[in-house]
Amino acid sequence: MSILIDENTKVLVQGITGSFGARHAKLSLEYGTKIVGGVTPAKGGQMFENTVPIFDTVSEAVKETGATASAIFVPPAFAADAILEAADAGVELIVCITEGIPVMDMMRVKAMLTGSKSRLVGPNCPGLVTPGYGEKSHGGCRIGIAPGYIHKRGNVGVVSRSGTLTYEAVWQLTQLGYGQSTCVGIGGDPINGTSHLDVLQMFNEDPETEAIILIGEIGGNAEVEAARWAKEYCKKPIAGFIAGATAPPGRRMGHAGAIVGGEEDTAQAKKKILAECGIAVSETPSAMAKTLLERWGK
Repeated sequence: MSILIDENTKVLVQGITGSFGARHAKLSLEYGTKIVGGVTPAKGGQMFENTVPIFDTVSEAVKETGATASAIFVPPAFAADAILEAADAGVELIVCITEGIPVMDMMRVKAMLTGSKSRLVGPNCPGLVTPGYGEKSHGGCRIGIAPGYIHKRGNVGVVSRSGTLTYEAVWQLTQLGYGQSTCVGIGGDPINGTSHLDVLQMFNEDPETEAIILIGEIGGNAEVEAARWAKEYCKKPIAGFIAGATAPPGRRMGHAGAIVGGEEDTAQAKKKILAECGIAVSETPSAMAKTLLERWGK
């Protein structure tokens, strides 16, 4: 078991012929991901790596391949339309890696996806990894840009706004001998498709996931919302880390959504609430895995 993706997930790559999309599509193929098609307008009929057919439209690609997930590596000006094209084609899981999508575009996407059967992860995210078994990642699936080699199959779920901190938590766990069920980078933009709470609920229902690392940062109240839900409904051990403790108020820190706007937006306020909700809070990013293991009793 895992959440959102597994070894049977059929994946499209929108923007597969661009340098960034091509590089990560190749890495995903090497990881064992079932990439069944690429989409680049006006390049339909070509092949990627001599094995993956390229289509002009997402609807054509879905019809021909049966893909249920899509990774979007499309420039910011066109990414919102790429998301909506995937949703219109019935893609169940849309993972948008693109950074710098205009907020107004994402407001339009958010409104149009309301009530849709499609789930958006991102934008401005590293994507998802359900690790495989062994050195060649048999049974694994990688959608996005996360380095595959740091992952190990296991029982810890990871959800994070930060790509870099996702990798850090995963590597710490792997080095200590604890694998991951699924790792989800939800992205750091102010308007995104999937929240900490959404992923926490999925991990809570996943029988393979026995413990969880939740990584947040300043700005917004998503971590607080998730923590308060977890206090009431989640019985699995959770460790949390909040980035941005030294960021001055009013200063955006890295991600577009990482800016303090209210009393619960600060790192200290979030850490306090997480602790009150029974989440073990790591004071430094270097101790995320050890903090979880202590709470987990390992």
